Amino acid sequence: MLRFMHLNRSKAIFLTLLILTIKCRTALAAIEFDEECPSLTNASSLQQSQLIQRLTHVCRYDRLERPIEYSETGERLPVKVKARIYIYYMQNLNSDLLQFKMQALLQLSFLDSRLAYQQYAPARKENILGQKHLSERLWLPHIFFANERESGILGTDEKDVLTSISPEGRIIISTRLQATLYCWMNFKKFPFDEQFCSTILESWMYNTTELVLEWEENSPISFNPDLRLTEYNMQRFWINETAVNSDGVNLRHGAFSGNYSSLSFTMNLNREIGFYLMDYFLPSMMIVAISWVSFWLQADASPPRIMLGTSTMLSFITLSSSQSKTLPKVSYIKVSEVWFLGCTFFIFGSLVEFAFVNTIWRRKENIELKKVNSKYIIKSTLTPRPSRRQMGLNNQSRTRSCSSLDNIVSSSESVANGNTNQSFNNYLTVHNLPIITTQSVDDTSEHIINLDNKDSNGLNTGGENTTFTTMTPQEIAMWIDRRSQKMRLTSILNGQHFGNLAKVHGIVTYKLSPFEQRAFAGAIKNGLPNVFRRLRSNVFIVVPPFVVGYLIYNMVEARHHHLMRKNPAEFANDE
Repeated sequence: MLRFMHLNRSKAIFLTLLILTIKCRTALAAIEFDEECPSLTNASSLQQSQLIQRLTHVCRYDRLERPIEYSETGERLPVKVKARIYIYYMQNLNSDLLQFKMQALLQLSFLDSRLAYQQYAPARKENILGQKHLSERLWLPHIFFANERESGILGTDEKDVLTSISPEGRIIISTRLQATLYCWMNFKKFPFDEQFCSTILESWMYNTTELVLEWEENSPISFNPDLRLTEYNMQRFWINETAVNSDGVNLRHGAFSGNYSSLSFTMNLNREIGFYLMDYFLPSMMIVAISWVSFWLQADASPPRIMLGTSTMLSFITLSSSQSKTLPKVSYIKVSEVWFLGCTFFIFGSLVEFAFVNTIWRRKENIELKKVNSKYIIKSTLTPRPSRRQMGLNNQSRTRSCSSLDNIVSSSESVANGNTNQSFNNYLTVHNLPIITTQSVDDTSEHIINLDNKDSNGLNTGGENTTFTTMTPQEIAMWIDRRSQKMRLTSILNGQHFGNLAKVHGIVTYKLSPFEQRAFAGAIKNGLPNVFRRLRSNVFIVVPPFVVGYLIYNMVEARHHHLMRKNPAEFANDE
Protein backbone atom coordinates (compact mmCIF):
# COMPACT_ATOMS: atom_id res chain seq x y z
CA MET A 1 0.00 0.00 0.00
CA LEU A 2 2.78 2.41 0.88
CA ARG A 3 4.55 1.48 -2.32
CA PHE A 4 1.45 2.26 -4.38
CA MET A 5 1.09 5.66 -2.73
CA HIS A 6 4.73 6.41 -3.45
CA LEU A 7 4.23 5.69 -7.16
CA ASN A 8 1.18 7.96 -7.39
CA ARG A 9 3.10 10.76 -5.75
CA SER A 10 5.93 10.37 -8.27
CA LYS A 11 3.50 10.53 -11.18
CA ALA A 12 1.90 13.66 -9.83
CA ILE A 13 5.25 15.35 -9.50
CA PHE A 14 6.18 14.34 -13.08
CA LEU A 15 2.94 15.69 -14.50
CA THR A 16 3.37 18.93 -12.60
CA LEU A 17 6.90 19.36 -13.97
CA LEU A 18 5.66 18.59 -17.52
CA ILE A 19 2.92 21.19 -17.30
CA LEU A 20 5.37 23.79 -16.04
CA THR A 21 7.78 23.02 -18.88
CA ILE A 22 5.07 23.43 -21.51
CA LYS A 23 4.00 26.76 -20.04
CA CYS A 24 7.58 28.00 -19.99
CA ARG A 25 8.14 27.05 -23.61
CA THR A 26 4.90 28.75 -24.63
CA ALA A 27 5.93 31.92 -22.85
CA LEU A 28 9.39 31.83 -24.41
CA ALA A 29 7.86 31.27 -27.89
CA ALA A 30 5.61 34.29 -27.37
CA ILE A 31 8.59 36.35 -26.30
CA GLU A 32 10.59 35.17 -29.35
CA PHE A 33 7.63 35.98 -31.64
CA ASP A 34 7.49 39.49 -30.28
CA GLU A 35 11.20 39.85 -30.94
CA GLU A 36 10.99 38.44 -34.56
CA CYS A 37 7.98 40.62 -35.60
CA PRO A 38 8.59 44.10 -34.22
CA SER A 39 5.63 46.31 -33.54
CA LEU A 40 4.67 49.44 -35.52
CA THR A 41 2.71 51.14 -32.75
CA ASN A 42 5.25 53.92 -32.25
CA ALA A 43 6.22 54.30 -35.94
CA SER A 44 6.11 58.10 -35.75
CA SER A 45 8.98 58.15 -33.28
CA LEU A 46 11.12 55.69 -35.23
CA GLN A 47 14.00 56.63 -37.45
CA GLN A 48 13.74 56.16 -41.18
CA SER A 49 16.01 53.10 -41.26
CA GLN A 50 14.16 51.55 -38.29
CA LEU A 51 10.80 52.11 -39.98
CA ILE A 52 12.03 50.46 -43.17
CA GLN A 53 13.39 47.48 -41.26
CA ARG A 54 10.06 46.92 -39.53
CA LEU A 55 8.00 47.45 -42.69
CA THR A 56 10.13 44.98 -44.68
CA HIS A 57 10.41 42.39 -41.90
CA VAL A 58 9.84 38.82 -43.06
CA CYS A 59 6.76 38.55 -40.88
CA ARG A 60 5.06 41.32 -42.92
CA TYR A 61 6.82 41.51 -46.30
CA ASP A 62 8.06 38.94 -48.82
CA ARG A 63 10.29 40.57 -51.44
CA LEU A 64 9.91 37.55 -53.77
CA GLU A 65 6.15 38.06 -54.06
CA ARG A 66 4.63 40.85 -56.09
CA PRO A 67 2.07 43.27 -54.60
CA ILE A 68 -1.39 41.73 -54.77
CA GLU A 69 -4.56 43.75 -55.21
CA TYR A 70 -8.13 42.54 -55.59
CA SER A 71 -11.08 44.06 -57.36
CA GLU A 72 -14.53 44.56 -55.86
CA THR A 73 -15.57 41.19 -57.25
CA GLY A 74 -12.59 39.46 -55.66
CA GLU A 75 -10.61 39.12 -58.89
CA ARG A 76 -6.83 39.29 -58.61
CA LEU A 77 -5.54 42.38 -60.41
CA PRO A 78 -2.15 42.79 -62.16
CA VAL A 79 0.40 45.29 -60.94
CA LYS A 80 0.46 48.47 -63.05
CA VAL A 81 3.99 49.77 -63.52
CA LYS A 82 4.30 53.23 -65.06
CA ALA A 83 7.50 54.16 -66.90
CA ARG A 84 9.19 57.41 -67.84
CA ILE A 85 12.48 58.03 -69.67
CA TYR A 86 14.66 61.13 -69.66
CA ILE A 87 17.47 61.04 -72.25
CA TYR A 88 20.71 62.77 -71.26
CA TYR A 89 22.84 61.93 -74.28
CA MET A 90 22.44 60.07 -77.55
CA GLN A 91 25.23 59.13 -79.91
CA ASN A 92 24.97 59.22 -83.70
CA LEU A 93 23.71 56.07 -85.35
CA ASN A 94 26.41 53.58 -86.19
CA SER A 95 25.51 52.71 -89.78
CA ASP A 96 28.03 49.88 -90.01
CA LEU A 97 26.87 48.01 -86.88
CA LEU A 98 23.21 49.12 -87.10
CA GLN A 99 23.09 50.41 -83.54
CA PHE A 100 23.03 53.57 -81.46
CA LYS A 101 24.05 54.40 -77.89
CA MET A 102 22.19 56.51 -75.36
CA GLN A 103 22.42 57.49 -71.69
CA ALA A 104 19.08 57.94 -69.99
CA LEU A 105 17.21 57.99 -66.68
CA LEU A 106 14.66 55.16 -66.42
CA GLN A 107 11.97 55.77 -63.79
CA LEU A 108 9.51 53.04 -62.76
CA SER A 109 6.57 53.70 -60.47
CA PHE A 110 4.08 51.25 -58.89
CA LEU A 111 1.90 50.88 -55.78
CA ASP A 112 2.72 48.40 -52.99
CA SER A 113 0.20 48.62 -50.16
CA ARG A 114 2.39 46.47 -47.90
CA LEU A 115 4.81 49.37 -47.52
CA ALA A 116 2.15 52.02 -46.78
CA TYR A 117 3.04 53.58 -43.40
CA GLN A 118 0.43 56.33 -43.36
CA GLN A 119 -1.76 54.47 -40.87
CA TYR A 120 1.21 53.65 -38.58
CA ALA A 121 2.90 57.05 -38.69
CA PRO A 122 0.32 59.71 -39.63
CA ALA A 123 2.67 62.49 -38.57
CA ARG A 124 5.29 61.47 -41.13
CA LYS A 125 4.41 63.26 -44.39
CA GLU A 126 7.71 63.12 -46.30
CA ASN A 127 8.82 60.26 -48.52
CA ILE A 128 11.43 57.75 -47.47
CA LEU A 129 14.49 58.10 -49.71
CA GLY A 130 17.32 55.68 -50.18
CA GLN A 131 19.82 54.28 -52.63
CA LYS A 132 20.56 50.77 -53.78
CA HIS A 133 20.58 49.26 -50.29
CA LEU A 134 16.91 50.30 -49.93
CA SER A 135 15.90 48.86 -53.32
CA GLU A 136 17.49 45.52 -52.38
CA ARG A 137 14.91 45.09 -49.59
CA LEU A 138 11.94 45.64 -51.94
CA TRP A 139 10.16 43.75 -54.67
CA LEU A 140 10.99 45.30 -58.05
CA PRO A 141 9.61 44.55 -61.52
CA HIS A 142 12.11 42.93 -63.87
CA ILE A 143 12.20 45.17 -66.97
CA PHE A 144 14.71 44.76 -69.81
CA PHE A 145 15.51 46.34 -73.19
CA ALA A 146 14.30 43.93 -75.86
CA ASN A 147 16.59 45.37 -78.59
CA GLU A 148 19.72 45.93 -76.51
CA ARG A 149 23.23 44.94 -77.51
CA GLU A 150 24.64 45.80 -74.10
CA SER A 151 23.58 47.91 -71.13
CA GLY A 152 24.78 48.89 -67.68
CA ILE A 153 24.28 51.31 -64.82
CA LEU A 154 26.19 54.56 -65.06
CA GLY A 155 28.63 55.50 -62.33
CA THR A 156 28.53 53.44 -59.12
CA ASP A 157 25.58 51.31 -58.07
CA GLU A 158 25.08 53.22 -54.84
CA LYS A 159 24.94 56.68 -56.40
CA ASP A 160 22.97 56.04 -59.58
CA VAL A 161 19.96 54.18 -58.16
CA LEU A 162 17.42 56.28 -56.27
CA THR A 163 14.49 54.73 -54.36
CA SER A 164 11.51 56.62 -52.97
CA ILE A 165 8.57 55.31 -50.84
CA SER A 166 5.56 57.54 -50.25
CA PRO A 167 3.22 57.28 -47.18
CA GLU A 168 0.58 55.70 -49.46
CA GLY A 169 3.02 52.95 -50.55
CA ARG A 170 3.91 54.42 -53.97
CA ILE A 171 7.42 53.23 -54.91
CA ILE A 172 9.56 55.10 -57.46
CA ILE A 173 12.80 53.55 -58.73
CA SER A 174 15.07 55.87 -60.76
CA THR A 175 18.12 54.38 -62.49
CA ARG A 176 20.75 56.13 -64.60
CA LEU A 177 21.83 53.67 -67.28
CA GLN A 178 23.69 53.39 -70.54
CA ALA A 179 22.47 51.14 -73.34
CA THR A 180 23.59 50.21 -76.84
CA LEU A 181 20.47 49.40 -78.84
CA TYR A 182 19.90 47.73 -82.19
CA CYS A 183 18.27 49.77 -84.96
CA TRP A 184 17.46 48.43 -88.42
CA MET A 185 18.27 51.04 -91.09
CA ASN A 186 17.27 51.46 -94.72
CA PHE A 187 19.96 53.06 -96.92
CA LYS A 188 18.15 53.17 -100.26
CA LYS A 189 18.05 56.98 -100.18
CA PHE A 190 21.47 57.46 -98.58
CA PRO A 191 22.61 60.19 -97.91
CA PHE A 192 19.10 61.68 -98.16
CA ASP A 193 17.66 58.97 -95.94
CA GLU A 194 15.65 59.00 -92.73
CA GLN A 195 15.79 56.33 -90.04
CA PHE A 196 13.29 55.09 -87.46
CA CYS A 197 14.97 53.78 -84.30
CA SER A 198 12.97 52.31 -81.41
CA THR A 199 13.65 51.64 -77.75
CA ILE A 200 11.64 48.65 -76.49
CA LEU A 201 10.98 47.81 -72.83
CA GLU A 202 9.44 44.44 -71.89
CA SER A 203 8.52 42.54 -68.76
CA TRP A 204 10.73 39.52 -68.25
CA MET A 205 9.12 37.41 -65.49
CA TYR A 206 5.44 38.33 -65.28
CA ASN A 207 2.94 38.17 -68.14
CA THR A 208 0.01 40.52 -68.62
CA THR A 209 -2.12 38.71 -66.02
CA GLU A 210 0.46 39.60 -63.35
CA LEU A 211 2.08 42.85 -64.54
CA VAL A 212 1.15 45.58 -67.04
CA LEU A 213 3.52 48.29 -68.26
CA GLU A 214 2.16 51.77 -68.99
CA TRP A 215 3.66 55.10 -69.96
CA GLU A 216 3.25 58.04 -67.62
CA GLU A 217 0.47 60.38 -68.66
CA ASN A 218 2.58 63.54 -68.37
CA SER A 219 5.83 63.73 -70.36
CA PRO A 220 6.61 60.03 -70.72
CA ILE A 221 9.63 60.85 -72.93
CA SER A 222 11.77 63.95 -72.44
CA PHE A 223 15.15 65.02 -73.74
CA ASN A 224 18.01 67.10 -72.46
CA PRO A 225 17.65 70.64 -73.91
CA ASP A 226 21.36 70.62 -74.77
CA LEU A 227 21.11 67.33 -76.68
CA ARG A 228 22.53 67.68 -80.20
CA LEU A 229 23.31 65.21 -82.98
CA THR A 230 26.03 66.04 -85.49
CA GLU A 231 24.84 63.83 -88.36
CA TYR A 232 21.09 63.54 -87.76
CA ASN A 233 18.20 65.81 -86.96
CA MET A 234 15.33 64.38 -84.90
CA GLN A 235 12.04 65.31 -86.51
CA ARG A 236 9.57 63.71 -84.11
CA PHE A 237 8.96 60.72 -81.84
CA TRP A 238 5.98 58.69 -80.69
CA ILE A 239 5.20 56.11 -77.99
CA ASN A 240 3.34 52.83 -78.06
CA GLU A 241 2.00 50.21 -75.63
CA THR A 242 1.48 46.64 -76.77
CA ALA A 243 1.82 42.98 -75.75
CA VAL A 244 4.38 40.47 -77.04
CA ASN A 245 3.48 36.81 -77.41
CA SER A 246 5.89 34.13 -76.25
CA ASP A 247 5.31 30.43 -76.88
CA GLY A 248 7.21 27.20 -77.24
CA VAL A 249 8.60 28.21 -80.64
CA ASN A 250 9.39 31.85 -79.90
CA LEU A 251 11.47 31.60 -76.72
CA ARG A 252 11.53 35.35 -76.26
CA HIS A 253 11.05 35.01 -72.50
CA GLY A 254 12.88 31.78 -71.78
CA ALA A 255 10.71 28.76 -70.99
CA PHE A 256 7.66 30.87 -70.13
CA SER A 257 4.74 31.33 -72.49
CA GLY A 258 2.03 33.95 -72.61
CA ASN A 259 1.54 37.60 -73.47
CA TYR A 260 4.07 39.98 -71.95
CA SER A 261 3.54 43.72 -71.67
CA SER A 262 5.80 45.93 -73.77
CA LEU A 263 6.52 49.66 -74.10
CA SER A 264 8.31 51.37 -76.97
CA PHE A 265 9.11 54.82 -78.26
CA THR A 266 10.33 55.50 -81.80
CA MET A 267 12.44 58.42 -83.03
CA ASN A 268 12.38 59.72 -86.59
CA LEU A 269 15.89 60.86 -87.54
CA ASN A 270 16.75 62.70 -90.79
CA ARG A 271 20.34 62.71 -91.98
CA GLU A 272 22.08 66.06 -92.39
CA ILE A 273 23.57 66.26 -95.89
CA GLY A 274 25.96 69.17 -95.31
CA PHE A 275 28.93 66.89 -94.67
CA TYR A 276 28.27 64.74 -97.73
CA LEU A 277 27.62 67.79 -99.90
CA MET A 278 31.00 69.34 -99.06
CA ASP A 279 33.06 66.14 -98.83
CA TYR A 280 31.51 63.95 -101.54
CA PHE A 281 29.17 65.60 -104.03
CA LEU A 282 31.09 68.84 -104.70
CA PRO A 283 34.51 67.09 -104.96
CA SER A 284 33.05 64.47 -107.29
CA MET A 285 31.58 67.18 -109.53
CA MET A 286 34.95 68.93 -109.62
CA ILE A 287 36.71 65.67 -110.50
CA VAL A 288 34.28 65.08 -113.38
CA ALA A 289 34.76 68.67 -114.58
CA ILE A 290 38.54 68.17 -114.52
CA SER A 291 38.15 65.09 -116.71
CA TRP A 292 36.36 67.26 -119.28
CA VAL A 293 39.45 69.46 -119.68
CA SER A 294 40.79 66.85 -122.10
CA PHE A 295 38.22 68.00 -124.69
CA TRP A 296 40.09 71.30 -124.99
CA LEU A 297 43.35 69.52 -125.74
CA GLN A 298 44.30 68.50 -129.23
CA ALA A 299 43.36 64.99 -130.25
CA ASP A 300 46.98 63.89 -130.72
CA ALA A 301 48.01 65.09 -127.23
CA SER A 302 48.01 61.57 -125.81
CA PRO A 303 50.10 61.98 -122.61
CA PRO A 304 48.07 64.83 -121.00
CA ARG A 305 44.68 63.39 -121.99
CA ILE A 306 45.56 59.91 -120.69
CA MET A 307 46.94 61.40 -117.51
CA LEU A 308 43.77 63.45 -116.93
CA GLY A 309 41.45 60.49 -117.56
CA THR A 310 43.25 57.92 -115.42
CA SER A 311 44.05 60.28 -112.53
CA THR A 312 40.48 61.57 -112.29
CA MET A 313 39.10 58.03 -112.44
CA LEU A 314 41.41 56.82 -109.64
CA SER A 315 40.74 59.92 -107.53
CA PHE A 316 37.00 59.48 -107.80
CA ILE A 317 37.16 55.77 -106.94
CA THR A 318 39.24 56.62 -103.85
CA LEU A 319 36.74 59.30 -102.82
CA SER A 320 33.79 56.94 -103.20
CA SER A 321 35.46 54.06 -101.35
CA SER A 322 36.17 56.31 -98.36
CA GLN A 323 32.45 57.11 -98.10
CA SER A 324 31.28 53.51 -98.48
CA LYS A 325 33.50 52.17 -95.68
CA THR A 326 31.09 53.44 -93.02
CA LEU A 327 28.08 51.65 -94.55
CA PRO A 328 27.09 47.99 -94.34
CA LYS A 329 27.29 45.83 -97.45
CA VAL A 330 23.66 45.73 -98.59
CA SER A 331 22.23 44.08 -101.70
CA TYR A 332 20.08 46.97 -102.93
CA ILE A 333 21.25 50.08 -104.80
CA LYS A 334 21.64 53.35 -102.89
CA VAL A 335 21.33 56.89 -104.21
CA SER A 336 25.04 57.45 -103.59
CA GLU A 337 25.82 54.45 -105.80
CA VAL A 338 23.66 55.88 -108.60
CA TRP A 339 25.66 59.10 -108.31
CA PHE A 340 28.87 57.06 -108.36
CA LEU A 341 27.83 55.23 -111.52
CA GLY A 342 26.83 58.47 -113.22
CA CYS A 343 30.14 60.19 -112.46
CA THR A 344 32.07 57.08 -113.45
CA PHE A 345 30.18 57.03 -116.76
CA PHE A 346 31.18 60.63 -117.55
CA ILE A 347 34.85 60.08 -116.65
CA PHE A 348 34.99 56.79 -118.55
CA GLY A 349 33.21 58.45 -121.48
CA SER A 350 35.95 61.07 -121.73
CA LEU A 351 38.54 58.29 -121.95
CA VAL A 352 36.56 56.45 -124.63
CA GLU A 353 36.07 59.68 -126.57
CA PHE A 354 39.81 60.32 -126.51
CA ALA A 355 40.56 56.82 -127.76
CA PHE A 356 38.01 57.30 -130.55
CA VAL A 357 39.23 60.69 -131.80
CA ASN A 358 42.88 59.69 -131.44
CA THR A 359 42.25 56.67 -133.63
CA ILE A 360 40.61 58.87 -136.23
CA TRP A 361 43.39 61.47 -136.01
CA ARG A 362 46.02 58.86 -136.90
CA ARG A 363 44.23 57.78 -140.08
CA LYS A 364 45.88 58.73 -143.38
CA GLU A 365 42.96 58.55 -145.80
CA ASN A 366 40.37 61.29 -146.12
CA ILE A 367 36.74 60.51 -145.39
CA GLU A 368 34.18 60.97 -148.18
CA LEU A 369 30.87 62.52 -147.11
CA LYS A 370 27.59 63.07 -148.84
CA LYS A 371 26.63 65.84 -146.39
CA VAL A 372 28.53 67.55 -143.60
CA ASN A 373 26.28 66.74 -140.64
CA SER A 374 26.28 64.47 -137.62
CA LYS A 375 24.61 61.54 -139.30
CA TYR A 376 26.98 61.22 -142.24
CA ILE A 377 30.16 62.11 -140.35
CA ILE A 378 29.61 59.45 -137.67
CA LYS A 379 28.44 56.90 -140.23
CA SER A 380 31.40 57.49 -142.52
CA THR A 381 33.83 57.48 -139.61
CA LEU A 382 32.67 54.16 -138.23
CA THR A 383 32.27 52.51 -141.63
CA PRO A 384 34.50 54.42 -144.13
CA ARG A 385 33.65 53.84 -147.79
CA PRO A 386 36.28 53.21 -150.47
CA SER A 387 37.39 56.11 -152.71
CA ARG A 388 35.10 57.11 -155.51
CA ARG A 389 36.22 56.83 -159.11
CA GLN A 390 38.15 59.76 -160.38
CA MET A 391 36.28 62.08 -162.63
CA GLY A 392 37.08 62.22 -166.35
CA LEU A 393 39.92 64.41 -167.54
CA ASN A 394 37.56 66.32 -169.85
CA ASN A 395 35.32 67.31 -166.96
CA GLN A 396 36.41 70.70 -165.69
CA SER A 397 36.04 71.07 -161.96
CA ARG A 398 36.21 73.89 -159.50
CA THR A 399 37.81 73.19 -156.14
CA ARG A 400 37.18 75.03 -152.89
CA SER A 401 38.86 74.23 -149.59
CA CYS A 402 38.60 75.55 -146.05
CA SER A 403 40.91 75.35 -143.06
CA SER A 404 38.05 75.03 -140.59
CA LEU A 405 34.42 73.99 -140.49
CA ASP A 406 33.21 77.52 -139.99
CA ASN A 407 34.58 79.21 -143.14
CA ILE A 408 34.99 78.05 -146.76
CA VAL A 409 37.72 79.73 -148.80
CA SER A 410 38.53 79.12 -152.48
CA SER A 411 41.94 77.55 -152.92
CA SER A 412 42.41 79.24 -156.31
CA GLU A 413 41.73 82.63 -154.75
CA SER A 414 44.14 81.83 -151.92
CA VAL A 415 46.91 81.08 -154.36
CA ALA A 416 46.12 84.20 -156.35
CA ASN A 417 46.54 86.27 -153.21
CA GLY A 418 50.01 84.86 -152.62
CA ASN A 419 49.17 82.46 -149.80
CA THR A 420 51.16 79.37 -150.74
CA ASN A 421 51.41 77.67 -147.33
CA GLN A 422 51.11 74.01 -148.22
CA SER A 423 52.06 72.59 -144.77
CA PHE A 424 48.58 72.95 -143.27
CA ASN A 425 46.59 69.92 -144.34
CA ASN A 426 43.32 70.47 -142.46
CA TYR A 427 41.13 71.22 -145.46
CA LEU A 428 37.69 70.50 -146.82
CA THR A 429 37.58 69.91 -150.59
CA VAL A 430 34.51 69.87 -152.82
CA HIS A 431 34.78 68.87 -156.50
CA ASN A 432 32.45 69.85 -159.38
CA LEU A 433 30.26 72.00 -157.15
CA PRO A 434 28.49 74.80 -159.00
CA ILE A 435 26.40 75.96 -156.06
CA ILE A 436 27.40 75.51 -152.39
CA THR A 437 25.13 76.42 -149.47
CA THR A 438 26.71 75.86 -146.03
CA GLN A 439 26.22 76.80 -142.38
CA SER A 440 28.50 76.68 -139.36
CA VAL A 441 28.53 73.40 -137.41
CA ASP A 442 28.25 75.42 -134.20
CA ASP A 443 24.69 76.31 -135.12
CA THR A 444 21.85 74.12 -133.95
CA SER A 445 20.75 73.42 -137.56
CA GLU A 446 22.41 70.78 -139.69
CA HIS A 447 25.47 71.56 -141.82
CA ILE A 448 24.16 70.72 -145.30
CA ILE A 449 25.86 71.01 -148.68
CA ASN A 450 23.65 71.04 -151.77
CA LEU A 451 25.18 68.64 -154.25
CA ASP A 452 22.55 68.99 -156.98
CA ASN A 453 23.22 71.03 -160.18
CA LYS A 454 19.93 72.87 -159.97
CA ASP A 455 19.06 76.46 -159.39
CA SER A 456 16.65 77.83 -156.81
CA ASN A 457 13.66 77.13 -159.14
CA GLY A 458 14.58 73.46 -159.43
CA LEU A 459 15.81 73.68 -163.06
CA ASN A 460 18.81 71.70 -164.19
CA THR A 461 21.78 73.96 -164.93
CA GLY A 462 23.81 71.31 -166.64
CA GLY A 463 26.72 69.18 -165.57
CA GLU A 464 26.80 65.83 -163.92
CA ASN A 465 25.62 65.06 -160.36
CA THR A 466 28.81 63.24 -159.47
CA THR A 467 30.13 65.67 -156.84
CA PHE A 468 31.26 64.52 -153.36
CA THR A 469 32.78 66.03 -150.19
CA THR A 470 35.86 64.93 -148.31
CA MET A 471 37.12 65.76 -144.81
CA THR A 472 40.50 65.05 -143.33
CA PRO A 473 40.75 62.82 -140.25
CA GLN A 474 42.04 65.77 -138.26
CA GLU A 475 38.96 67.83 -139.10
CA ILE A 476 36.67 64.97 -138.07
CA ALA A 477 38.54 64.54 -134.77
CA MET A 478 38.23 68.27 -134.04
CA TRP A 479 34.54 68.14 -134.95
CA ILE A 480 33.92 65.27 -132.50
CA ASP A 481 35.77 67.14 -129.75
CA ARG A 482 33.56 70.18 -130.32
CA ARG A 483 30.41 68.08 -130.15
CA SER A 484 31.67 66.46 -126.95
CA GLN A 485 32.17 69.89 -125.44
CA LYS A 486 28.57 70.81 -126.22
CA MET A 487 27.37 67.76 -124.34
CA ARG A 488 28.96 69.12 -121.15
CA LEU A 489 27.71 71.84 -118.88
CA THR A 490 30.92 73.80 -119.14
CA SER A 491 30.62 74.16 -122.90
CA ILE A 492 27.01 75.34 -122.52
CA LEU A 493 28.11 78.02 -120.10
CA ASN A 494 31.02 79.08 -122.34
CA GLY A 495 29.20 78.70 -125.66
CA GLN A 496 26.66 80.84 -127.41
CA HIS A 497 23.64 78.52 -127.32
CA PHE A 498 22.36 78.91 -123.78
CA GLY A 499 21.14 82.46 -123.22
CA ASN A 500 20.91 83.36 -126.91
CA LEU A 501 17.79 81.38 -127.73
CA ALA A 502 15.79 84.58 -128.14
CA LYS A 503 16.62 88.23 -128.39
CA VAL A 504 15.99 90.11 -125.16
CA HIS A 505 15.63 93.87 -125.41
CA GLY A 506 17.19 96.23 -122.90
CA ILE A 507 20.36 94.21 -122.22
CA VAL A 508 23.68 95.95 -122.69
CA THR A 509 26.40 93.68 -124.11
CA TYR A 510 30.10 94.36 -123.63
CA LYS A 511 32.74 92.83 -125.88
CA LEU A 512 36.44 92.83 -125.20
CA SER A 513 38.78 93.46 -128.09
CA PRO A 514 41.70 91.02 -128.49
CA PHE A 515 44.00 94.03 -128.21
CA GLU A 516 42.27 95.52 -125.12
CA GLN A 517 44.63 95.74 -122.16
CA ARG A 518 42.08 97.16 -119.67
CA ALA A 519 40.03 94.06 -118.90
CA PHE A 520 37.62 95.87 -116.54
CA ALA A 521 37.22 99.04 -118.54
CA GLY A 522 33.77 100.51 -117.93
CA ALA A 523 32.82 97.89 -115.32
CA ILE A 524 31.94 100.51 -112.69
CA LYS A 525 30.79 103.34 -114.91
CA ASN A 526 28.53 101.28 -117.13
CA GLY A 527 28.21 97.95 -115.37
CA LEU A 528 26.80 99.03 -111.98
CA PRO A 529 24.07 101.32 -113.41
CA ASN A 530 23.09 98.50 -115.73
CA VAL A 531 22.80 96.06 -112.79
CA PHE A 532 20.60 98.42 -110.76
CA ARG A 533 18.45 99.18 -113.79
CA ARG A 534 17.84 95.52 -114.49
CA LEU A 535 17.08 94.75 -110.84
CA ARG A 536 14.63 97.63 -110.64
CA SER A 537 12.84 96.60 -113.81
CA ASN A 538 12.53 92.89 -112.90
CA VAL A 539 11.95 92.95 -109.14
CA PHE A 540 8.15 92.81 -109.49
CA ILE A 541 8.46 89.99 -112.01
CA VAL A 542 10.86 87.71 -110.10
CA VAL A 543 10.04 88.29 -106.42
CA PRO A 544 6.24 87.50 -106.37
CA PRO A 545 6.64 83.95 -107.78
CA PHE A 546 9.34 83.20 -105.23
CA VAL A 547 7.20 84.52 -102.36
CA VAL A 548 4.13 82.57 -103.49
CA GLY A 549 6.20 79.44 -103.98
CA TYR A 550 7.70 79.71 -100.50
CA LEU A 551 4.26 80.18 -98.91
CA ILE A 552 2.90 77.13 -100.75
CA TYR A 553 5.95 75.08 -99.74
CA ASN A 554 5.61 76.11 -96.09
CA MET A 555 1.90 75.27 -96.06
CA VAL A 556 2.48 71.85 -97.66
CA GLU A 557 5.28 71.03 -95.19
CA ALA A 558 3.09 71.95 -92.22
CA ARG A 559 0.23 69.85 -93.58
CA HIS A 560 2.56 66.92 -94.24
CA HIS A 561 3.97 67.12 -90.71
CA HIS A 562 0.42 67.10 -89.30
CA LEU A 563 -0.64 64.10 -91.38
CA MET A 564 2.45 62.09 -90.44
CA ARG A 565 1.67 62.29 -86.73
CA LYS A 566 -0.02 59.26 -85.22
CA ASN A 567 -3.36 59.56 -83.52
CA PRO A 568 -2.99 58.49 -79.85
CA ALA A 569 -6.65 57.38 -79.78
CA GLU A 570 -5.87 54.58 -82.23
CA PHE A 571 -3.49 52.96 -79.72
CA ALA A 572 -5.51 53.49 -76.54
CA ASN A 573 -6.67 49.84 -76.40
CA ASP A 574 -3.37 48.20 -77.34
CA GLU A 575 -2.18 45.54 -74.91
